[in-house]
Amino acid sequence: MNFGAMQDWPLRVTRLIDHAEREHAAREIVSARADGTIFRTNWKQVSHDARRMAQALERVGVRPGDRVATLAMNHDRHLVSWFGTVGSGAVLHTLNPRLFEDQLHFIVNDAEDRVLIYDAAFAPLVERMKSSWPTIEHYVCFDTEFDAWLDAEDGDYRWFEGDERDPCGLCYTSGTTGNPKGVAYEHRSTVLHAMSVMVPDVFNVSARSVMLPIVPMFHANSWCIPYAAAIAGFKLVMCADNQPERLCGLFEEEGVTHSAGVPTIWLGIIDHVERTGSSIGKLEMVVVGGAAAPPATIRWLRDRGINVNHLWGMTELSPVGSVGARPPEWEAMSEDEQIAYTCRAGRALFGVELRTVNDDGTTLPRDGVGSGRLQARGAAVVRRYFGQDVDCVDANGWFDTGDVATIHSDGSIQITDRAKDVIKSGGEWISSIDLENAAVGCPGVGEAAAIGIPHPKWDERPLLLVVRSNGFDVSEQAIRDHLSARIPRWWQPDAIEFVQELPHTATGKISKKMLRDSYSGYRFASAVER
Repeated sequence: MNFGAMQDWPLRVTRLIDHAEREHAAREIVSARADGTIFRTNWKQVSHDARRMAQALERVGVRPGDRVATLAMNHDRHLVSWFGTVGSGAVLHTLNPRLFEDQLHFIVNDAEDRVLIYDAAFAPLVERMKSSWPTIEHYVCFDTEFDAWLDAEDGDYRWFEGDERDPCGLCYTSGTTGNPKGVAYEHRSTVLHAMSVMVPDVFNVSARSVMLPIVPMFHANSWCIPYAAAIAGFKLVMCADNQPERLCGLFEEEGVTHSAGVPTIWLGIIDHVERTGSSIGKLEMVVVGGAAAPPATIRWLRDRGINVNHLWGMTELSPVGSVGARPPEWEAMSEDEQIAYTCRAGRALFGVELRTVNDDGTTLPRDGVGSGRLQARGAAVVRRYFGQDVDCVDANGWFDTGDVATIHSDGSIQITDRAKDVIKSGGEWISSIDLENAAVGCPGVGEAAAIGIPHPKWDERPLLLVVRSNGFDVSEQAIRDHLSARIPRWWQPDAIEFVQELPHTATGKISKKMLRDSYSGYRFASAVER
Protein backbone atom coordinates (compact mmCIF):
# COMPACT_ATOMS: atom_id res chain seq x y z
CA MET A 1 0.00 0.00 0.00
CA ASN A 2 1.23 3.47 -0.89
CA PHE A 3 1.13 6.03 1.89
CA GLY A 4 1.69 9.76 1.62
CA ALA A 5 4.90 11.36 2.80
CA MET A 6 3.52 13.23 5.80
CA GLN A 7 4.35 12.47 9.41
CA ASP A 8 2.25 10.11 11.48
CA TRP A 9 0.91 12.42 14.22
CA PRO A 10 -1.95 10.76 16.12
CA LEU A 11 -4.81 13.08 17.01
CA ARG A 12 -4.77 12.67 20.78
CA VAL A 13 -6.18 15.08 23.36
CA THR A 14 -2.71 15.48 24.88
CA ARG A 15 -1.72 17.28 21.68
CA LEU A 16 -4.18 20.00 22.70
CA ILE A 17 -2.67 20.63 26.13
CA ASP A 18 0.86 20.47 24.68
CA HIS A 19 -0.12 23.13 22.14
CA ALA A 20 -1.69 25.31 24.86
CA GLU A 21 1.40 25.02 27.07
CA ARG A 22 3.75 25.81 24.19
CA GLU A 23 1.81 28.56 22.37
CA HIS A 24 -0.50 30.03 25.05
CA ALA A 25 1.49 29.39 28.22
CA ALA A 26 0.65 32.66 29.98
CA ARG A 27 -2.97 32.99 28.80
CA GLU A 28 -5.10 33.46 31.88
CA ILE A 29 -7.60 30.94 33.21
CA VAL A 30 -9.91 32.42 35.82
CA SER A 31 -11.89 30.31 38.26
CA ALA A 32 -14.67 31.60 40.51
CA ARG A 33 -14.62 28.82 43.06
CA ALA A 34 -17.47 27.63 45.24
CA ASP A 35 -16.03 29.32 48.35
CA GLY A 36 -16.39 32.72 46.67
CA THR A 37 -12.68 33.20 45.91
CA ILE A 38 -11.23 33.99 42.49
CA PHE A 39 -8.28 31.81 41.51
CA ARG A 40 -6.07 32.68 38.54
CA THR A 41 -3.83 30.26 36.68
CA ASN A 42 -2.64 29.72 33.10
CA TRP A 43 -2.06 26.96 30.58
CA LYS A 44 1.55 26.40 31.66
CA GLN A 45 0.44 25.69 35.23
CA VAL A 46 -2.58 23.61 34.15
CA SER A 47 -0.30 21.44 32.02
CA HIS A 48 2.16 20.98 34.90
CA ASP A 49 -0.65 20.11 37.31
CA ALA A 50 -2.15 17.68 34.78
CA ARG A 51 1.17 15.85 34.54
CA ARG A 52 1.32 15.64 38.32
CA MET A 53 -2.19 14.24 38.36
CA ALA A 54 -1.27 11.61 35.77
CA GLN A 55 1.59 10.57 38.06
CA ALA A 56 -0.78 10.43 41.03
CA LEU A 57 -3.20 8.22 39.11
CA GLU A 58 -0.44 5.81 38.16
CA ARG A 59 0.70 5.72 41.79
CA VAL A 60 -2.72 4.45 42.91
CA GLY A 61 -2.74 1.79 40.20
CA VAL A 62 -4.83 3.39 37.44
CA ARG A 63 -3.94 1.93 34.06
CA PRO A 64 -4.70 2.96 30.47
CA GLY A 65 -8.36 2.37 29.69
CA ASP A 66 -9.49 2.58 33.34
CA ARG A 67 -12.29 5.01 34.06
CA VAL A 68 -11.70 7.99 36.35
CA ALA A 69 -14.89 9.77 37.36
CA THR A 70 -15.44 13.39 38.36
CA LEU A 71 -18.43 14.79 40.23
CA ALA A 72 -17.84 18.50 39.99
CA MET A 73 -18.83 21.90 38.66
CA ASN A 74 -16.77 24.28 36.52
CA HIS A 75 -13.42 25.27 38.06
CA ASP A 76 -9.68 25.13 37.47
CA ARG A 77 -9.07 21.89 39.37
CA HIS A 78 -11.73 20.15 37.31
CA LEU A 79 -10.00 21.41 34.16
CA VAL A 80 -6.71 19.92 35.38
CA SER A 81 -8.44 16.57 35.91
CA TRP A 82 -9.69 16.54 32.30
CA PHE A 83 -6.16 16.58 30.92
CA GLY A 84 -4.48 14.68 33.75
CA THR A 85 -6.85 11.74 33.39
CA VAL A 86 -6.53 11.53 29.63
CA GLY A 87 -2.78 12.13 29.78
CA SER A 88 -2.35 9.00 31.88
CA GLY A 89 -4.20 6.94 29.25
CA ALA A 90 -7.30 6.62 31.43
CA VAL A 91 -10.82 7.60 30.40
CA LEU A 92 -12.44 10.71 31.87
CA HIS A 93 -15.99 9.96 33.07
CA THR A 94 -17.88 13.13 33.99
CA LEU A 95 -20.79 12.41 36.33
CA ASN A 96 -23.85 14.64 36.42
CA PRO A 97 -24.62 15.48 40.08
CA ARG A 98 -28.19 16.41 39.15
CA LEU A 99 -29.12 12.84 38.27
CA PHE A 100 -31.21 10.72 40.59
CA GLU A 101 -29.24 8.49 42.91
CA ASP A 102 -30.51 5.31 41.27
CA GLN A 103 -29.16 6.62 37.96
CA LEU A 104 -25.78 7.42 39.52
CA HIS A 105 -25.75 3.94 41.04
CA PHE A 106 -26.29 2.40 37.61
CA ILE A 107 -23.87 4.68 35.73
CA VAL A 108 -20.86 4.25 38.03
CA ASN A 109 -21.27 0.48 38.15
CA ASP A 110 -21.83 0.25 34.41
CA ALA A 111 -18.66 2.27 33.78
CA GLU A 112 -16.75 0.41 36.50
CA ASP A 113 -15.07 3.62 37.63
CA ARG A 114 -11.95 3.12 39.75
CA VAL A 115 -11.39 6.66 41.06
CA LEU A 116 -13.83 9.43 41.93
CA ILE A 117 -12.74 13.06 42.33
CA TYR A 118 -15.50 15.27 43.66
CA ASP A 119 -16.44 18.73 44.92
CA ALA A 120 -16.94 19.17 48.66
CA ALA A 121 -20.49 20.35 47.92
CA PHE A 122 -21.29 16.79 46.82
CA ALA A 123 -19.64 15.05 49.79
CA PRO A 124 -23.00 14.12 51.40
CA LEU A 125 -24.09 12.50 48.12
CA VAL A 126 -20.79 10.65 47.84
CA GLU A 127 -21.06 9.34 51.41
CA ARG A 128 -24.58 8.03 50.73
CA MET A 129 -23.49 6.33 47.51
CA LYS A 130 -20.15 4.79 48.52
CA SER A 131 -21.61 1.46 49.56
CA SER A 132 -23.31 1.08 46.17
CA TRP A 133 -20.14 1.83 44.17
CA PRO A 134 -17.94 -1.23 44.77
CA THR A 135 -15.59 -0.58 41.83
CA ILE A 136 -14.38 2.78 43.17
CA GLU A 137 -11.15 2.25 45.10
CA HIS A 138 -10.02 5.84 45.66
CA TYR A 139 -11.94 9.02 46.55
CA VAL A 140 -10.32 12.45 46.29
CA CYS A 141 -12.04 15.73 47.21
CA PHE A 142 -11.17 18.63 44.92
CA ASP A 143 -11.50 21.20 47.71
CA THR A 144 -9.63 19.51 50.55
CA GLU A 145 -7.38 16.75 49.15
CA PHE A 146 -6.63 17.38 45.48
CA ASP A 147 -3.81 19.93 45.92
CA ALA A 148 -1.97 17.75 48.44
CA TRP A 149 -2.47 14.72 46.18
CA LEU A 150 -0.70 16.59 43.38
CA ASP A 151 1.98 18.09 45.64
CA ALA A 152 3.38 14.59 46.21
CA GLU A 153 4.39 14.48 42.52
CA ASP A 154 7.04 16.45 40.57
CA GLY A 155 5.36 16.70 37.16
CA ASP A 156 8.27 15.05 35.32
CA TYR A 157 5.97 12.91 33.24
CA ARG A 158 5.57 11.92 29.61
CA TRP A 159 1.99 11.51 28.44
CA PHE A 160 0.83 8.01 27.71
CA GLU A 161 0.99 7.47 23.95
CA GLY A 162 -1.54 5.26 22.18
CA ASP A 163 -3.79 5.03 19.18
CA GLU A 164 -5.87 8.05 18.25
CA ARG A 165 -8.96 5.84 18.32
CA ASP A 166 -8.49 4.95 21.98
CA PRO A 167 -11.31 6.13 24.26
CA CYS A 168 -10.63 9.35 26.15
CA GLY A 169 -14.01 10.36 27.58
CA LEU A 170 -17.23 8.78 28.75
CA CYS A 171 -20.54 10.57 29.15
CA TYR A 172 -23.96 9.07 29.77
CA THR A 173 -27.26 10.18 28.34
CA SER A 174 -29.81 11.54 30.80
CA GLY A 175 -31.82 8.31 30.68
CA THR A 176 -35.27 9.77 30.14
CA THR A 177 -36.41 6.32 29.00
CA GLY A 178 -34.76 3.27 30.56
CA ASN A 179 -31.24 3.25 31.94
CA PRO A 180 -28.76 5.90 30.81
CA LYS A 181 -26.48 4.90 27.94
CA GLY A 182 -22.76 5.57 27.87
CA VAL A 183 -21.07 7.29 24.94
CA ALA A 184 -17.32 6.71 24.77
CA TYR A 185 -15.55 9.53 22.93
CA GLU A 186 -12.30 8.80 21.09
CA HIS A 187 -9.20 10.97 21.05
CA ARG A 188 -9.54 11.42 17.28
CA SER A 189 -13.23 12.28 17.36
CA THR A 190 -12.73 14.74 20.21
CA VAL A 191 -9.83 16.59 18.58
CA LEU A 192 -11.68 16.86 15.26
CA HIS A 193 -14.82 18.08 17.01
CA ALA A 194 -12.90 20.66 19.03
CA MET A 195 -11.42 22.07 15.82
CA SER A 196 -14.87 22.17 14.22
CA VAL A 197 -16.63 24.11 17.00
CA MET A 198 -14.11 26.97 17.22
CA VAL A 199 -14.67 28.26 13.67
CA PRO A 200 -16.44 31.62 13.03
CA ASP A 201 -19.82 30.08 12.21
CA VAL A 202 -19.92 28.11 15.47
CA PHE A 203 -18.25 29.63 18.56
CA ASN A 204 -16.25 32.25 16.64
CA VAL A 205 -13.35 32.24 19.09
CA SER A 206 -9.72 33.33 18.82
CA ALA A 207 -6.85 34.15 21.16
CA ARG A 208 -8.47 37.56 21.69
CA SER A 209 -11.72 36.08 23.00
CA VAL A 210 -12.74 35.80 26.65
CA MET A 211 -15.20 32.97 27.16
CA LEU A 212 -17.32 32.03 30.16
CA PRO A 213 -18.97 28.67 29.44
CA ILE A 214 -22.06 28.36 31.64
CA VAL A 215 -22.68 24.88 30.28
CA PRO A 216 -21.39 22.51 33.00
CA MET A 217 -18.22 20.53 32.43
CA PHE A 218 -20.21 17.37 33.22
CA HIS A 219 -22.63 18.05 30.36
CA ALA A 220 -21.66 16.37 27.05
CA ASN A 221 -17.99 17.36 26.90
CA SER A 222 -18.96 20.89 27.98
CA TRP A 223 -19.70 21.38 24.28
CA CYS A 224 -15.93 20.85 23.68
CA ILE A 225 -15.22 24.38 24.95
CA PRO A 226 -12.27 23.46 27.24
CA TYR A 227 -10.61 21.68 24.32
CA ALA A 228 -11.29 24.59 21.96
CA ALA A 229 -9.76 26.91 24.59
CA ALA A 230 -6.55 24.90 24.54
CA ILE A 231 -6.36 25.21 20.74
CA ALA A 232 -7.28 28.88 20.37
CA GLY A 233 -5.74 30.13 23.60
CA PHE A 234 -8.62 32.36 24.58
CA LYS A 235 -9.05 33.51 28.16
CA LEU A 236 -11.23 30.95 29.92
CA VAL A 237 -13.46 32.08 32.79
CA MET A 238 -15.12 29.36 34.88
CA CYS A 239 -17.76 29.66 37.57
CA ALA A 240 -18.66 26.97 40.10
CA ASP A 241 -22.27 28.11 40.30
CA ASN A 242 -24.77 29.54 37.84
CA GLN A 243 -26.31 32.29 39.95
CA PRO A 244 -27.18 35.20 37.63
CA GLU A 245 -25.70 37.77 40.02
CA ARG A 246 -22.32 36.04 40.05
CA LEU A 247 -22.32 35.41 36.30
CA CYS A 248 -23.12 39.04 35.52
CA GLY A 249 -20.35 40.12 37.89
CA LEU A 250 -17.85 37.96 36.00
CA PHE A 251 -19.11 39.23 32.64
CA GLU A 252 -18.29 42.76 33.80
CA GLU A 253 -15.11 42.17 35.81
CA GLU A 254 -13.34 39.76 33.45
CA GLY A 255 -14.33 41.38 30.14
CA VAL A 256 -16.21 38.32 28.91
CA THR A 257 -16.93 38.44 25.17
CA HIS A 258 -18.36 34.95 24.62
CA SER A 259 -20.64 32.67 26.62
CA ALA A 260 -22.66 29.49 26.15
CA GLY A 261 -25.52 27.90 28.05
CA VAL A 262 -29.02 26.45 27.98
CA PRO A 263 -32.11 28.69 27.57
CA THR A 264 -33.18 28.45 31.22
CA ILE A 265 -29.87 30.01 32.28
CA TRP A 266 -30.38 32.94 29.92
CA LEU A 267 -33.94 33.41 31.14
CA GLY A 268 -32.55 33.75 34.66
CA ILE A 269 -29.91 36.24 33.57
CA ILE A 270 -32.46 38.28 31.63
CA ASP A 271 -34.77 38.40 34.65
CA HIS A 272 -31.87 39.45 36.90
CA VAL A 273 -30.75 42.22 34.56
CA GLU A 274 -34.29 43.51 34.11
CA ARG A 275 -34.90 43.60 37.88
CA THR A 276 -31.55 44.99 39.01
CA GLY A 277 -30.12 46.85 36.04
CA SER A 278 -26.97 44.74 36.22
CA SER A 279 -24.46 44.99 33.40
CA ILE A 280 -23.51 42.19 31.04
CA GLY A 281 -20.24 43.92 30.23
CA LYS A 282 -18.65 43.44 26.82
CA LEU A 283 -20.62 40.33 25.94
CA GLU A 284 -20.82 40.09 22.17
CA MET A 285 -21.49 36.44 21.36
CA VAL A 286 -23.83 33.92 22.98
CA VAL A 287 -24.35 30.29 22.03
CA VAL A 288 -27.67 28.88 23.20
CA GLY A 289 -28.21 25.12 23.16
CA GLY A 290 -29.51 22.11 25.04
CA ALA A 291 -33.12 23.05 24.23
CA ALA A 292 -34.98 25.31 21.84
CA ALA A 293 -34.26 28.99 22.41
CA PRO A 294 -37.45 31.10 22.57
CA PRO A 295 -37.59 33.99 20.07
CA ALA A 296 -38.10 36.42 22.96
CA THR A 297 -34.74 35.39 24.45
CA ILE A 298 -32.98 35.82 21.13
CA ARG A 299 -34.60 39.22 20.59
CA TRP A 300 -33.57 40.44 24.07
CA LEU A 301 -29.95 39.51 23.46
CA ARG A 302 -29.94 40.99 19.95
CA ASP A 303 -31.39 44.25 21.25
CA ARG A 304 -28.23 44.60 23.33
CA GLY A 305 -25.91 44.03 20.40
CA ILE A 306 -25.19 40.40 21.20
CA ASN A 307 -24.91 37.93 18.34
CA VAL A 308 -26.78 34.68 19.03
CA ASN A 309 -25.92 31.28 17.60
CA HIS A 310 -28.53 28.63 18.30
CA LEU A 311 -26.94 25.20 18.75
CA TRP A 312 -28.48 21.76 18.39
CA GLY A 313 -26.78 18.57 19.49
CA MET A 314 -26.79 15.62 21.85
CA THR A 315 -24.44 13.51 23.91
CA GLU A 316 -24.16 11.03 21.06
CA LEU A 317 -22.79 13.76 18.75
CA SER A 318 -19.92 14.88 21.04
CA PRO A 319 -22.25 16.97 21.27
CA VAL A 320 -22.67 19.66 18.55
CA GLY A 321 -24.62 18.70 15.43
CA SER A 322 -25.60 22.04 13.93
CA VAL A 323 -25.39 25.75 14.65
CA GLY A 324 -27.62 28.61 13.52
CA ALA A 325 -24.92 30.72 11.95
CA ARG A 326 -25.82 33.65 9.71
CA PRO A 327 -26.46 32.72 6.05
CA PRO A 328 -24.98 34.69 3.11
CA GLU A 329 -28.22 36.66 2.62
CA TRP A 330 -28.36 37.74 6.27
CA GLU A 331 -28.08 41.48 5.64
CA ALA A 332 -30.99 41.43 3.21
CA MET A 333 -33.31 39.79 5.76
CA SER A 334 -35.69 41.73 7.99
CA GLU A 335 -35.24 41.61 11.76
CA ASP A 336 -38.17 39.21 12.13
CA GLU A 337 -36.72 36.98 9.40
CA GLN A 338 -33.33 37.01 11.11
CA ILE A 339 -34.84 36.01 14.46
CA ALA A 340 -36.92 33.27 12.84
CA TYR A 341 -33.80 31.96 11.12
CA THR A 342 -31.80 32.05 14.36
CA CYS A 343 -34.53 30.00 16.03
CA ARG A 344 -33.77 27.15 13.66
CA ALA A 345 -31.14 24.62 14.66
CA GLY A 346 -28.88 25.90 11.90
CA ARG A 347 -26.68 24.00 9.50
CA ALA A 348 -24.51 20.96 10.15
CA LEU A 349 -20.93 21.75 11.09
CA PHE A 350 -18.02 20.02 9.39
CA GLY A 351 -17.78 16.35 10.38
CA VAL A 352 -21.53 15.86 10.73
CA GLU A 353 -23.98 14.75 8.05
CA LEU A 354 -27.71 15.12 8.67
CA ARG A 355 -30.81 13.87 6.89
CA THR A 356 -34.51 13.26 7.58
CA VAL A 357 -36.36 10.07 6.72
CA ASN A 358 -39.99 8.99 6.76
CA ASP A 359 -41.35 5.92 8.53
CA ASP A 360 -40.26 3.75 5.59
CA GLY A 361 -36.69 4.96 5.85
CA THR A 362 -36.87 7.00 2.64
CA THR A 363 -34.71 10.12 2.66
CA LEU A 364 -36.88 13.22 2.48
CA PRO A 365 -36.08 16.17 0.20
CA ARG A 366 -34.60 19.35 1.66
CA ASP A 367 -37.63 21.43 0.79
CA GLY A 368 -38.49 23.03 4.13
CA VAL A 369 -41.89 21.31 4.03
CA GLY A 370 -41.74 17.62 4.84
CA SER A 371 -40.69 16.57 8.33
CA GLY A 372 -39.28 13.25 9.43
CA ARG A 373 -36.92 11.54 11.81
CA LEU A 374 -33.56 13.28 11.99
CA GLN A 375 -30.53 11.05 11.49
CA ALA A 376 -26.81 11.79 11.77
CA ARG A 377 -23.46 10.27 10.95
CA GLY A 378 -19.90 11.55 11.05
CA ALA A 379 -16.51 11.57 12.72
CA ALA A 380 -17.88 12.48 16.16
CA VAL A 381 -21.18 10.55 16.05
CA VAL A 382 -21.67 7.48 18.22
CA ARG A 383 -21.46 4.06 16.60
CA ARG A 384 -22.05 1.83 19.60
CA TYR A 385 -23.02 2.60 23.18
CA PHE A 386 -20.50 1.77 25.88
CA GLY A 387 -20.54 -1.86 27.01
CA GLN A 388 -23.07 -2.98 24.38
CA ASP A 389 -22.52 -5.70 21.80
CA VAL A 390 -24.36 -4.25 18.81
CA ASP A 391 -24.13 -0.98 16.94
CA CYS A 392 -26.80 1.69 17.38
CA VAL A 393 -26.60 2.78 13.74
CA ASP A 394 -27.95 1.30 10.53
CA ALA A 395 -25.88 -0.46 7.87
CA ASN A 396 -24.85 2.89 6.37
CA GLY A 397 -23.83 4.44 9.68
CA TRP A 398 -26.93 6.58 10.25
CA PHE A 399 -27.84 7.21 13.88
CA ASP A 400 -31.48 8.03 14.70
CA THR A 401 -31.40 11.09 16.96
CA GLY A 402 -35.01 10.72 18.14
CA ASP A 403 -35.81 14.21 16.89
CA VAL A 404 -38.36 15.16 14.26
CA ALA A 405 -37.13 17.88 11.90
CA THR A 406 -37.50 19.68 8.62
CA ILE A 407 -34.45 20.52 6.51
CA HIS A 408 -34.67 23.59 4.30
CA SER A 409 -33.11 23.97 0.86
CA ASP A 410 -30.13 25.90 2.30
CA GLY A 411 -29.41 23.03 4.69
CA SER A 412 -30.77 24.77 7.78
CA ILE A 413 -32.64 22.50 10.16
CA GLN A 414 -35.82 23.17 12.03
CA ILE A 415 -36.34 20.81 14.96
CA THR A 416 -40.08 20.42 15.26
CA ASP A 417 -40.04 18.09 18.25
CA ARG A 418 -38.69 15.03 19.91
CA ALA A 419 -40.38 12.05 18.29
CA LYS A 420 -41.95 11.12 21.61
CA ASP A 421 -43.09 14.71 22.34
CA VAL A 422 -45.02 15.44 19.15
CA ILE A 423 -48.71 16.03 19.86
CA LYS A 424 -50.70 13.93 17.40
CA SER A 425 -54.06 15.55 16.81
CA GLY A 426 -56.52 14.29 14.21
CA GLY A 427 -53.81 12.69 12.08
CA GLU A 428 -51.71 15.88 12.09
CA TRP A 429 -48.71 16.82 14.20
CA ILE A 430 -48.51 19.79 16.56
CA SER A 431 -44.98 20.86 17.47
CA SER A 432 -44.77 21.22 21.22
CA ILE A 433 -41.57 23.25 20.75
CA ASP A 434 -43.21 25.81 18.46
CA LEU A 435 -46.22 26.08 20.75
CA GLU A 436 -44.00 26.61 23.81
CA ASN A 437 -41.82 29.18 22.08
CA ALA A 438 -44.88 31.13 20.98
CA ALA A 439 -46.22 31.12 24.54
CA VAL A 440 -42.93 32.24 26.11
CA GLY A 441 -43.03 35.29 23.84
CA CYS A 442 -46.13 36.52 25.68
CA PRO A 443 -45.27 39.19 28.30
CA GLY A 444 -45.61 37.70 31.76
CA VAL A 445 -44.87 34.11 30.74
CA GLY A 446 -41.66 32.85 32.31
CA GLU A 447 -41.68 29.24 31.13
CA ALA A 448 -44.13 27.07 29.22
CA ALA A 449 -44.47 23.39 28.40
CA ALA A 450 -46.93 21.68 26.07
CA ILE A 451 -47.86 18.00 26.31
CA GLY A 452 -50.43 15.85 24.57
CA ILE A 453 -53.46 14.70 26.55
CA PRO A 454 -55.67 11.84 25.27
CA HIS A 455 -58.80 13.04 23.49
CA PRO A 456 -61.81 10.88 22.51
CA LYS A 457 -62.04 12.38 19.03
CA TRP A 458 -58.66 13.85 18.12
CA ASP A 459 -56.34 11.23 19.67
CA GLU A 460 -54.41 13.95 21.52
CA ARG A 461 -54.86 17.65 22.22
CA PRO A 462 -52.35 20.08 23.76
CA LEU A 463 -52.28 21.04 27.41
CA LEU A 464 -50.18 24.16 28.02
CA LEU A 465 -48.52 24.51 31.44
CA VAL A 466 -47.34 28.03 32.26
CA VAL A 467 -45.07 29.52 34.91
CA ARG A 468 -45.70 33.23 35.31
CA SER A 469 -42.74 35.62 35.38
CA ASN A 470 -41.94 37.27 38.68
CA GLY A 471 -44.26 40.19 39.31
CA PHE A 472 -46.68 39.34 36.51
CA ASP A 473 -50.26 38.08 36.68
CA VAL A 474 -50.76 37.21 33.03
CA SER A 475 -54.18 35.71 32.29
CA GLU A 476 -55.23 32.74 30.21
CA GLN A 477 -57.03 35.03 27.76
CA ALA A 478 -53.95 37.21 27.31
CA ILE A 479 -51.93 34.10 26.41
CA ARG A 480 -54.59 32.91 23.96
CA ASP A 481 -54.76 36.34 22.34
CA HIS A 482 -51.00 36.31 21.97
CA LEU A 483 -51.01 32.79 20.50
CA SER A 484 -53.82 33.51 18.05
CA ALA A 485 -51.52 35.64 15.88
CA ARG A 486 -48.64 33.17 15.98
CA ILE A 487 -49.95 29.62 15.63
CA PRO A 488 -52.65 27.87 13.57
CA ARG A 489 -56.07 28.04 15.22
CA TRP A 490 -56.26 24.29 15.69
CA TRP A 491 -52.98 24.39 17.67
CA GLN A 492 -54.64 26.42 20.44
CA PRO A 493 -54.33 24.39 23.66
CA ASP A 494 -57.53 22.83 24.95
CA ALA A 495 -56.51 23.99 28.42
CA ILE A 496 -53.94 26.29 30.02
CA GLU A 497 -52.88 25.53 33.58
CA PHE A 498 -50.72 27.86 35.68
CA VAL A 499 -48.08 26.14 37.82
CA GLN A 500 -45.44 27.34 40.28
CA GLU A 501 -42.62 25.54 38.50
CA LEU A 502 -41.87 23.00 35.80
CA PRO A 503 -39.70 19.90 36.32
CA HIS A 504 -36.33 19.90 34.61
CA THR A 505 -33.98 17.12 33.63
CA ALA A 506 -30.44 16.87 34.93
CA THR A 507 -29.27 18.80 31.86
CA GLY A 508 -31.66 21.71 32.36
CA LYS A 509 -34.34 20.75 29.86
CA ILE A 510 -38.02 20.67 30.76
CA SER A 511 -38.84 17.05 31.59
CA LYS A 512 -41.76 16.08 29.38
CA LYS A 513 -41.63 12.56 30.78
CA MET A 514 -42.25 13.80 34.32
CA LEU A 515 -45.04 16.06 33.09
CA ARG A 516 -46.72 13.23 31.19
CA ASP A 517 -46.49 11.05 34.29
CA SER A 518 -47.87 13.81 36.53
CA TYR A 519 -50.76 14.58 34.17
CA SER A 520 -51.47 11.02 33.05
CA GLY A 521 -54.94 11.19 34.57
CA TYR A 522 -55.72 14.68 33.32
CA ARG A 523 -58.84 15.06 31.18
CA PHE A 524 -60.13 18.17 29.46
CA ALA A 525 -63.35 19.61 30.91
CA SER A 526 -64.86 19.53 27.44
CA ALA A 527 -63.88 18.09 24.09
CA VAL A 528 -64.49 21.09 21.87
CA GLU A 529 -63.71 20.65 18.20
CA ARG A 530 -61.37 23.35 17.00
